[in-house]
Amino acid sequence: MKSQVLFLFLLSLLRGAISQQIQYSIPEELDKGSWVGNLAKDLRLSVQEWPARKLRISAEDFFSVRAENGYLLVSGRIDREKICGRKSECAVEFEMVADNPMTIFHVSVAIQDINDNAPRFIAKSIDLEISELALPGVKFPLDSAQDADVDGNSLKKYFISHNEHFSLSMKESPDGSKYPELLLEKPLDREQQNSHHLILTAMDGGDPPLSGTTLIRIQVTDANDNAPVFSQDTYRVSLQENVPWGTSVLHVMATDQDEGINAEITYAFLNAPATTSLLFILNPNTGDITTNGTLDFEETSRYMLGVEAKDGGVHTAHCNVQIEIVDENDNAPEVTFMSFSNQIPEGSDLGTVIALIKVQDQDSEQNGLVTCYVQEEVPFKLESTSKNYYKLVIDGALDREQKAEYNVTIAATDKGKPALSSSTSVTLYIRDVNDNAPVFHQATYVVHVAENNPPGASIAHVSASDPDLGPNGHVSYSIVASDLEPRALSSYVSVNPQSGVVFAQRAFDHEQLHAFQLTLQARDHGSPALSSNVSLRVLVGDRNDNAPRVLYPALGPDGSALFDTVPRAAQPGYLVTKVVAVDADSGHNAWLSYHVLQASEPGLFSVGLRTGEVRTARALGDRDAARQRLLVAVRDGGQPPLSATATLLLVFADSLQEALPDLSDQPAPSDPQAELQFYLVVALALISVLFLLAVILAVALHLRRSSSPAAWGCFKPGLSSKSAPGVLPNYSEGTLPYSYNLCVASQSAKTEFNFHNVTLETAPPGDLLGEDPSMDIGTSNEDPQIAYDSSFSHHVSFCRLN
Repeated sequence: MKSQVLFLFLLSLLRGAISQQIQYSIPEELDKGSWVGNLAKDLRLSVQEWPARKLRISAEDFFSVRAENGYLLVSGRIDREKICGRKSECAVEFEMVADNPMTIFHVSVAIQDINDNAPRFIAKSIDLEISELALPGVKFPLDSAQDADVDGNSLKKYFISHNEHFSLSMKESPDGSKYPELLLEKPLDREQQNSHHLILTAMDGGDPPLSGTTLIRIQVTDANDNAPVFSQDTYRVSLQENVPWGTSVLHVMATDQDEGINAEITYAFLNAPATTSLLFILNPNTGDITTNGTLDFEETSRYMLGVEAKDGGVHTAHCNVQIEIVDENDNAPEVTFMSFSNQIPEGSDLGTVIALIKVQDQDSEQNGLVTCYVQEEVPFKLESTSKNYYKLVIDGALDREQKAEYNVTIAATDKGKPALSSSTSVTLYIRDVNDNAPVFHQATYVVHVAENNPPGASIAHVSASDPDLGPNGHVSYSIVASDLEPRALSSYVSVNPQSGVVFAQRAFDHEQLHAFQLTLQARDHGSPALSSNVSLRVLVGDRNDNAPRVLYPALGPDGSALFDTVPRAAQPGYLVTKVVAVDADSGHNAWLSYHVLQASEPGLFSVGLRTGEVRTARALGDRDAARQRLLVAVRDGGQPPLSATATLLLVFADSLQEALPDLSDQPAPSDPQAELQFYLVVALALISVLFLLAVILAVALHLRRSSSPAAWGCFKPGLSSKSAPGVLPNYSEGTLPYSYNLCVASQSAKTEFNFHNVTLETAPPGDLLGEDPSMDIGTSNEDPQIAYDSSFSHHVSFCRLN
């Protein structure tokens, strides 16, 4: 975010500062360290900012900036003539670039000319041959002096030492330079004086003026009365730069009306600078000028040559040759990065400035017009500012996760024919920002954990990824919510913050907890941190860890076995009793099956595999014992299966009294309390019998007809004890659906209980043998899969016998 603010601040500075230009003016040849101007004040920058802004200038050969006070100082020799040649105006333009934020300032220092160059003649002496027949008024051009200074300091006038035969006048060439002409004022007489020596002085306009001199030696010769004449005073020609060596430039021609040797003309350059004579060759006999080097418009766009034609005598003629160099598109544009930042935060605003670019072309006019553009399809673009400066700005969304770096090529093409171009490339790196929240690899997680797992075992592994880098992409995991009690959560599960592995802190019990749900969070380490949640559902699978539990038949309160009576005339398929069992497990682990393990008489009874119903398999035979013992096993469907056993005592008898002798053979421990109870029951039974007999006799006498004695006992359906009514147990899974004849053998007492047609709807939950809690068989809510036939009911008689 700080980087983005910095870029925006840079952009605002660029808009205001990119077009500023500071101008100074100094004379040339100032001493090193001379003061030019106060840049800090003129740019309105605090001196304290300078070290942090990292200011630098592009003209270090000439100027420097003192960091202590912001002064612009001279750092090297400034020679106006070397920098600008003979241009009337001369200025050194450079840029000052500041970082933090990125800013560029244009500075122009005008260089004022001083009179530091005296006029100078190329030749130390000028030799002339003048015929004694020369008439007054004849002019003789002389070599001009060279003065590197301009304007007021340039060459202004010539004069010669006093001589009665000659005077001096000045002429101006087409390019504005001045040259002297020697004028013959008075005829010469070789016989009187055959030579003359004059001092030619050239003086500039400086203050004080400077001057240069050369010696004119005039040799008076015999008559040659016609001087050569050029066809033109000034020859003009245009020449493309970079033409091959030896290319013909033009042909100068002079004629002489004399004959013979006096008409033979030779040509030579007049006062040609050394650099010019290296670039052009003049044929002395033909006057043809050809190139002798490479012409570069960017170095010199015009050449002025003086040509002298001399006949065989002493006469000469002069002309000027003006050569214009035509620019060709021979310089490709140059692209320079003034400053740029290659670390860009992703998500930076559009228009943020990345770099400052300078484009320049040394060619002129159309050849120097440059267009700049970005070659690739990248989210950056160039915006023109001023003076061939461009800003590279963001033009699209930057996402480091999609692309982490860009190779940006800046190309520049001029408008010449053919066009020239150049390019430079930079690599821009996208800096990561925490803009991606962790993402889980699954929308939800569901794991199955078998119960009785070892504590500390790994039960699940959640994983989330974050495409960010460094801390922004480092993910840690935690549990933030659960449907378990908050205080109990830590005792059930935990998650490894680094790996996302979920551990069980305890062994799970399917019978207590079938399933629970967690909400896990993945959070990165960015600032600010980002997070996401996922749901993890843990399903606790059942193991076969609970054996079946037999609810019926159960042992009596004294630990003795109950018995069922079966009529001797019971037919095959007669329902004797039903073994009822439950299993706390679920699924196949609670799928119960019933099997006969032992039987006193094999094949006499059968047990329903799934119902547990005990039925007669055949009719009772004469050889079959009246008392039968049946051991039934109850197995669940687990692997390995678990089982329980139930012992059934079955007595074939038509009455309770008939069954008692068979049961009395069984030894039983003496129980005083049971004996007392037995006597009470016997007394009550005798009274009841006597009462019944009295009633029967009375009825018999009343009806005067005989009546068979009524059967009584525990098989008589009309008799029942009202003093202790029995109630069937009621289970949440179902109730016992049948009434049975059950007897408990004892040596101390005999008790009979008769229950008739007790229905499921009216049977309250409680003890199987009444309200005495000591007789409770048990109540179970464990297995809802056991079904009963509630429409089937029989009467049940409970007998306790000695």
